[in-house]
Amino acid sequence: MRRLSADDTAGLLTPAAATDALAAALLGGLDPESCPQRTNIPVPDGELLLMPAASGAYAGVKIAGVAPGNPARGLPRITGSYLLLEGRTLRPLALLDGAALTALRTPAVSALALRHLAPSGRPLRLVLFGSGPQAYGHLEAALSVRELDHVVVVGRNREGAERLAAHARTLGLTARTGAPEDVANADLVICCTTAREPLFDGRLVGPGATVVAVGSHEPTARETDTALVRRAAVYVESRAAALREAGDLLVPEAEGAIGPGHITGTLADLVAGRMPAGGPQSCPQLFKSVGMAWEDLAVAVALFEAARV
Repeated sequence: MRRLSADDTAGLLTPAAATDALAAALLGGLDPESCPQRTNIPVPDGELLLMPAASGAYAGVKIAGVAPGNPARGLPRITGSYLLLEGRTLRPLALLDGAALTALRTPAVSALALRHLAPSGRPLRLVLFGSGPQAYGHLEAALSVRELDHVVVVGRNREGAERLAAHARTLGLTARTGAPEDVANADLVICCTTAREPLFDGRLVGPGATVVAVGSHEPTARETDTALVRRAAVYVESRAAALREAGDLLVPEAEGAIGPGHITGTLADLVAGRMPAGGPQSCPQLFKSVGMAWEDLAVAVALFEAARV
């Protein structure tokens, strides 16, 4: 069995290649609605996650830990490993670093949604909430699918936000730190935080803007507010998964602001062309991701096959 550390997988796939791997899985017939549920087990200092999936010639399972106290210790918030198996025999093929895999696949999922929803044909203004590893990954992923003109970083950690803005400037972008109110002038809003309450006033988001929220998979936690969800065209990875885990949708539903049929479409609908590219321009587009096991499998397979070349 091959072991692939974070250093081993670094650089094997570009953000665009990881996004292509997800699109290929969906175009190949994978049905996210039939993907096994995530198992969450609370432990004293966080939670353990078990995420199995199988498709075609491969199967796999991610065993991950989420430890909210780790960043204060100088350690990653997300830990774990990914075990990749041969699909027919379930023979172990590789053990991959789970945190590195997650850091690659989550931005790739967002980039796939942006390929189909974000405005095109002109440089875009991005407001990015967060300053951790996912924020860096999402900046690169957004750049892989759209031209960016200006980046505003909004973070609770001022120093972290300044570092990310400085990094964006090294990529040739105009960048600064800002405030939640900056969403009023944004073409793209990307939320990759550990927030449990809405980050900004959804009434400020302009029609035709695209919002991506990836920070939570808990029914009571959310990064976007009811005002945005109620007026937006909403896209998800899977209706079943979203209605189990997406607090961004479940809280407004519990409030009576929306019904379970409020979801406009899924990532598979977008990739297959069943939904018009760009979405309706009369309202914001919201892509809410909770993270799914099929995505880990698709990117793990692409990493494994790239490592064999």
